[in-house]
Order: sequence, then C-alpha cells, then structure tokens
Amino acid sequence: MSEPLHRSRPTAFEMLPATTVRNGPINDFIHLSEGNSNAYLIVTSEGRIVINTGMGFEAPMHREAFDAVDSGPIRYVIFTQGHVDHVGGADQFIEAGTEVVAHAHNPAHQAEDGLIAGFRARRSYFAFAESISRANRFIREKLAGEVPGQSRPVPTITFEDRLVFELGGLEVELLHAPGAETRDSLLVWLPQHRICFTGNVFGALFGHFPNLVTIRGDRYRDALTYVSTLDKILSLDAETLLVGHHQPVAGAALVRSEVERMRDAVLHVHDAVVAGMNEGKDIWTLMREIRLPAELEVGEGYGKIAWSVRAIWENYVGWFHHHSTTELYPVPPWSVHPDLCDLAGGPDVISEAARNKLASGAAVEAIHLAEVALARDPSHVGAARASRAAHQALLAETTNFWETRWLEKEIRKLGRVTGDED
Repeated sequence: MSEPLHRSRPTAFEMLPATTVRNGPINDFIHLSEGNSNAYLIVTSEGRIVINTGMGFEAPMHREAFDAVDSGPIRYVIFTQGHVDHVGGADQFIEAGTEVVAHAHNPAHQAEDGLIAGFRARRSYFAFAESISRANRFIREKLAGEVPGQSRPVPTITFEDRLVFELGGLEVELLHAPGAETRDSLLVWLPQHRICFTGNVFGALFGHFPNLVTIRGDRYRDALTYVSTLDKILSLDAETLLVGHHQPVAGAALVRSEVERMRDAVLHVHDAVVAGMNEGKDIWTLMREIRLPAELEVGEGYGKIAWSVRAIWENYVGWFHHHSTTELYPVPPWSVHPDLCDLAGGPDVISEAARNKLASGAAVEAIHLAEVALARDPSHVGAARASRAAHQALLAETTNFWETRWLEKEIRKLGRVTGDED
C-alpha cells in the first residue's frame, strides 16, 4: 500500500485567513482562493459560480482574487455547508440575479449556529485568536475602514437529495452529504470533468481521522453515516477532489485509495468501539486501547482516534457511563477537591505528589492532582507550576491542532499564576 497522503500534505497550523496571496488556477476554468476555508471560482461562458465565500473579514480578498480572473456576473453562490467560514462572506458575492444554493437543512443550521454563537465563539477563540487578530489588522489597513461583518445568507434554491443544473455548457450536480461536518453538507460534482468539490466532508484536513465531535462544541457526527458518504464519493469515481482546505487531491487511483483507507479506518474504530461496549469495557479503556493497524494509517492532526472513540460511544448511548452515581447529579467531582486537598495535608503536599507523577511520566495524573491543590488555593505557585510542566510535557508529544492550541492556552493561563509567562 502506498504511503498515506497525510504525511505530505500541509497541517492545520497552515490554515491561514485570506490575507496573503494563496490563490491560483486549478485548471482553465476553476480557480482557488485559500483562507480559513477554501473558496472556489468556476468560470463559464454564461457567468460565474462561487463555491463557499470564507469568513466575512476574508471575503474582500477572495472577491479581489476572483475578479482578477474574470469579471462576468456571479450566477450562483453555492455553500457546501453552513459553517461560518463558508457562508460568512456571502454579501461580498451576491449580486442582482445571483442564486444562492444550499441544502434544505442550511437555514436550520445557520439558525442553530446563531442560537449558540456566543458559546461557540468563546469555545473556539483560543484556537484562532492570533490568526483572526492578524487578519483583522490586515483588512483594516487594506480597506482603510471597518472589517466586513459575518453574512447570514438566505438560500434562494434548496434541495433534499440531488439537484442538477447547467451553466454555459457545464453540468453541475449537487448531492447531499449527510455524514459530513453538518447536516446541510453537500458535494458539488462536475461529471464531464470527474471533479468533486467536497467541502469539509473529510473534516478540515484530508487524510486525517475526522472529528466526530469537536472540542470547541458541535453536534456528534455518526460514524456509519460518514462512511456512507465516503461510499457515495467512491461511487463517483472522481479524478480530482477539491477539498475544504489546502490543495486538490488529484489522480483517480490516489483518490480511491485514500478514500477507501479513510472509510476502512473509521469502520475499524467504530466496530472496535461497539465490540468493546458489548464486552463490558468502559469508555476510558477503549480510548486507551483502540488503535489502527499499520495498513489503515491516517493522520490525527485535527481529529483524534481516542476522541472519536468517545464520540461513537456517546452517540450510541449518551453521557451516563454507569461509572458513578454522581454522574446523575449536578455536583461535579471537583466540588470536593478542596476537601481532598485538606485531607491529604494541603496544597504543598498535593503539589509534591503532582510533581512525582510527572517525573514518572504520568502527565495527565499530575494535572488531576494539581487541580485538587488549585481548587483549595488558585494562586498556589507550586501546584500551578506542576500543572504547567505537565501541560508542556503533553504539548511536546502532540501534533494535533486542537490539542496543541488548548494546551498552549492552559500553559499561558498557568503562567500568569507562576510568573512564567512567555
């Protein structure tokens, strides 16, 4: 089996807003503008099609890149999903006569995003704060004015399973992709050219295990529905995949082998979780034990297998793990951390135990102990220093984008207690 493609593709740390020139032709009629998510332009003799529009603050850059290619009317704007980094720049592209095309679930998805927008913004900001701030400064300087806000576009055309149209001799098929990141996800298929725009069907990074639920907070994705969407992609026999981030995946054999690898990897994990549940194993054991065989290697740069193990479990049976009666009540374990700290002899004793755990290679256990001490004394330098060192040890071992950004955030927070801010 060939080397997994994820090893040679850019990482999530290279997903940058559209403030630098990262655009260019895919072929003689499709053009890419990279940003927080990819935006694409299709040029036909009867007008243009735009697929995804980026965040609001990025849209002027995408529009400038596309107008430099062709100045024809924008006949269609298509959203492969309703996430804010796909729909947020719509107002920069919608003209008189532009049809806005999305899946029938798109309005509901946008409404749900709006309903918990404050919660999700707080949960996400730690991961993107630096790039957003840099982008905002860039746009203010470039436009000499206010940064464009987020659009809330209303589709003028929606569909349930399949929609077909033609523009300038180009045949376009839209296919529902229910196993992707959102319920309104779709594929854009150009059958004459065997090109498929997948959006974030595969997640943010092609070739990496999907986030079946994100740590920023999203609905669970069902593993088997995701697999069925991969089977739909395989049935197209695509020559090229134009994905949601970074460059295309080109070559029918490569496309097939990579999509099959991902399908089989997710099935392997799903089946192992189900088998473990039926054998009576607990969630923590399965998160530790389940691994992929070498021939099914995929990346873990955005999602992680252990996280998806938990997502699969909880998607089937919910949040109650039958571990403790206390799971049923609104009293978290950390409510008794100060009492445990006192019983153990105080935060100095617990901090020393945390340092010993870390010295033995048990970084997560060290954090558990340090949190007991910090619950009694949030300004305890020894406990904060032990926890910070444990977070740094975990950071040194990960290449996952979300885990990295979370650990960095916690290290900065603990550094404010220890006086060790970088």
